[in-house]
Amino acid sequence: MSTARPGTHIVAITSGKGGVGKSFVAANLAAALVLDGHRVLVMDADLGLANLDIILDLKPTATLHEVLMGSRRLDEVILQAPGGFSVLPAGSGFADYSKLNDDLRRRLRGVFDELGGRYDYLLLDTGAGIADVVLYVASLADEIVVVATPEPTAMADAYAMIKVLAMQQQRSQVHLVINQVRRQGEGLTLTRQLQQVVDRFIDAGTPGGSVRLGFLGEIPHDELVPQAVRSRRLLLESSPGSAVGRSLIDIAGRLARRLFAAAA
Repeated sequence: MSTARPGTHIVAITSGKGGVGKSFVAANLAAALVLDGHRVLVMDADLGLANLDIILDLKPTATLHEVLMGSRRLDEVILQAPGGFSVLPAGSGFADYSKLNDDLRRRLRGVFDELGGRYDYLLLDTGAGIADVVLYVASLADEIVVVATPEPTAMADAYAMIKVLAMQQQRSQVHLVINQVRRQGEGLTLTRQLQQVVDRFIDAGTPGGSVRLGFLGEIPHDELVPQAVRSRRLLLESSPGSAVGRSLIDIAGRLARRLFAAAA
């Protein structure tokens, strides 16, 4: 149920579990897409527990909260981030966003309508889990990217997220990124195993009968990642030639190719 105008790809980057590196992936994918010549905005869509501005060492004077309340305009809130992309920061500590009402839905859709057409990619860094606001934001996206790690709990929660997206939104495809892998090829193996579970237990009501998992790639476990997070720097700026950096660039390239193929 995307609200994008032609030319804008809206991608929700989400997860079933917190702590899997979702915001790290979103920010660095944005930087990789900019390197490929695209106009990109990352929206911190974790409306009550935002942290994208912290990861990027930004200091917003106003956030999406003020836009939704009508006290600020979008152009007053959008910031330029390291890496050449734009950021729409959100607020933190606002419990009101834990439940959605019709007015908030309408205001959020208005934000998406205003952003559409201004960027090639609108990446939505959602909250984790299957709360109402997470699922509603995801419903506004053209495509979904689920980030998970190899831990059994993270994979189980990724499955739960995929199941809800399939059953409630009739998603026929979900893209997958496996973060913090310790063995090359582990991400693809886990994706294939998860696909088998999906095929067995999920019927999305689509002609194919199930949701297909598109493996975008894996990101190796590396101490460079927590170092970049602690120093509030993009890994693609601090260590672009590392294995992690190359994997992020590859994932961004696969995502772009699949989106353009789907739009053709």
